[in-house]
Order: sequence, then C-alpha cells, then structure tokens
Amino acid sequence: MTDWRRELPSIDRLLQAEDARPLLDHYPRAHVTEALRGALDAVRSGSNGEASTDRLLANAQAELEARFQSSLQPVINATGVILHTNLGRAPLSQAARQAMEAVAAGYSSLEFDVAAGARGSRHEHLTPVLRRLTGAEAALIVNNNASAVMLALAALAAGREVIISRGQLVEIGGGFRIPDVLLQSGAHLVEVGTTNRTYLEDYAAAITEATAVLLRVHTSNFKVTGFVHAATIEELVSLARQHQGGLTTERGNPLVVPPLAAGPARLEVADDLGSGSLLPTETYGLEHEPMVQESVAAGADVVCFSGDKLLGGPQAGIIVGKADVIAKLRRHPLTRAVRPDKATLAALHATLLHYDRGEAQREIPVWLMIATPTLDLERRGRHILAALGSPSGLGVVESRATIGGGSLPEETLPSRAISVRVADQAPQAIAARLRQ
Repeated sequence: MTDWRRELPSIDRLLQAEDARPLLDHYPRAHVTEALRGALDAVRSGSNGEASTDRLLANAQAELEARFQSSLQPVINATGVILHTNLGRAPLSQAARQAMEAVAAGYSSLEFDVAAGARGSRHEHLTPVLRRLTGAEAALIVNNNASAVMLALAALAAGREVIISRGQLVEIGGGFRIPDVLLQSGAHLVEVGTTNRTYLEDYAAAITEATAVLLRVHTSNFKVTGFVHAATIEELVSLARQHQGGLTTERGNPLVVPPLAAGPARLEVADDLGSGSLLPTETYGLEHEPMVQESVAAGADVVCFSGDKLLGGPQAGIIVGKADVIAKLRRHPLTRAVRPDKATLAALHATLLHYDRGEAQREIPVWLMIATPTLDLERRGRHILAALGSPSGLGVVESRATIGGGSLPEETLPSRAISVRVADQAPQAIAARLRQ
C-alpha cells in the first residue's frame, strides 16, 4: 500500500509553482520556504488534511501574513472606559501626532541649542511651558510616573528614610507597589498611621535625623470612604519647614514637635499625584481630582504625575518642583536610564501647548470625550445604526462611562452605548466576532 504522504509536493515544486511568485516577490525566500514546510508538516501530522498545491500555498500565505503583521494594532474602544490601560490609554491630539511625525522623519534639535550653536539639553524643551502651567520653578521629563517617583526618591533619599502613610502604600497597574519602588530607590520605608486614618502628628513623631522625604501618594485608583482622615499636602509642607510647635492639627489639638537631637539637614516633601490633572474635573460633573498646580502652590518640593492619563498625552513621567531639587534629580545617574525620546517630548510639548492656549477641551481627545454631551452621543449612536442599515438586534441604550487609567475611581459619566442582541449566540461568541 502506497504511503499517501509520498505524494505530497516537494518544497522545490511548491516554490516553482506559478502562484508562489507573489509570495516570493513579497517575502524573503527563506521565510516562504519555512512557511511552506510548516504547511506540509501540518498535513503530515493530520492537523490539516488539505494537500493540494493551492491549499498549501494559501496556508503558507496566511502564516506569512500573520508573521509579518504587528501585534500592536489599532482597535475600536467599545468598553465604556476612556483611559483604558490595555488599549493604550490616552489617544493623542492631531497636533501631538503631527509633532511626533515631524521629529521622527529627520533630524531634530533634541540636544542642540540652535541659537548658541552648541550642545543643548533635552530637558529644557518642556520646562518653559510647564513652568507657565504649573507655577513650578523647574521640570524634568522621564519615561513614566513610576520612574519619576523612583528617580525622585533615589536622588533625595537613598540610604535615608521616607515617611509615608500606611493608607498610601498602594499597588498600581501591573503589580507594581509603592514599597517596591521605594526599595529600588535605595530609600528606607517608614510607615505611619493606619490604613484609614493618618494624622500630621503621626508624621511628626516619626521624623528623625535620618528622615529625608515626607511622601504623599494620591490613591488615584481606589477610594476609601467612611471613617477616614489623611494629612493634607499643605500640612506636610508646613511640618517639613517647621520642626517646633506652632502647628495645629485638624482635630484641633496643638501639634508640638519635640526638638531633635540632630535634625535632618533638609526635609523634602514629594507628592505623587498619579494621573495628574491640569483642569478642574468638577467642571465636568466629576469629583475633584488633585491638580498639579495645587500641589506646587502648596509648596511641595517635587510633584510627579503621568503624561498619558488625564493630561491626555504620550506615556511619560513629569516631575515639577523647586529648581534646586529638580537640578539634583537631573544630575542623578538614573536620569539617563529613564529619559524620554524625541518623539515623546514632541508629542508631550504639543499636548501641553493645548493647555497653554486654553484649548485642551477642544483639542485633547480625553477631555473632548469627557465634555461631550449625552445628546451628541445619542446622535452618534443613531448615526452608527443608520450606517449599518438599522438591523434588528441593535439599539442605542443609556449607559455610564468611567474615566479609567487609575483616575477618579468609582466616578462615572452619563453615556450611550450600542446594544447587541443576537438570539442564537452567546455574548462571548458575539464579542469574539467583533474582535475579529
């Protein structure tokens, strides 16, 4: 009995077939050969029983297309979450996209001072606009907010103590925890207070000659309600500046800080805002999100926040604060390891200019979505249905949208959604078809 596998075409025969020419014109020969070998192996193993030349070439083409297609693809966000971390968070404005393309297409003045004709610094490009927007003396851009916090602590508190409330030992996306970031920075963690209530005197009692930083971390991705209390950034700044009496707590008791045998040479206040809003969120019917300008005005030495959340720009960590503190961060060796590239700086600068011009709500997609009236969403939904021929099983329904991206937990906006009802299919099957 003849083994049917001996009748399969050889690789050479498949490569010489007329229909193989488009594959060889489009892909390297080695890749085409490998794909054809895989198609033949699938037939031999019984996982694909179609052995015709046409089918083998078609299977090889499908494999090659998948191999050379980027797994990073544009998608439609139909989740009801504006800043969806899994879907790339903030879409960029047209100006930000154009700015990235402009510097990516050729050479740029990334680290060149055109006016002076000498070497410049990438850290200077965004400082003027950030000073105008936040009121800070200086600024520094890194690749994300986690690295911003780690750099700040490494530069200011390596080998020394950082005091933080137990209620702020948070875990951010991807399993990264604030205690782990502190550990990597070389600082020593000192926890004070309790999960739900931490007072200013808790910080004061923990200060020693080894203390370098009082750290506040905004719990931007969860909310603790009920019997809660947290020291304000204003209180922490006052405590850092004044180590003897004269302070009063919110409970009405005079805060007396005993003199230290050898007080810290300098006590900095660092504020990790996480999402970092530059606009008042309550204007849009949302709870107030701490603003960068507020922390700077309160006197925080260093404020860290993200570029790709409520700011609406590319992934970046933004650090603003006192000029001498930022200068210390710039000199730290870790700064080079976490510095941003030219495309990120270009997109972030264009995004910040929207705020500077007072056009953020109109030009930055995140704020444009937040500000869109439900009547407009209703019309958009009806337009989609009309474009699809108004098929049965589809409708426009009321819904609630969330901001997402570790911002404004439990806060939602009134929205509209397209509902899909197919009687003979489970929701998971419908979702799978839509993803395809």
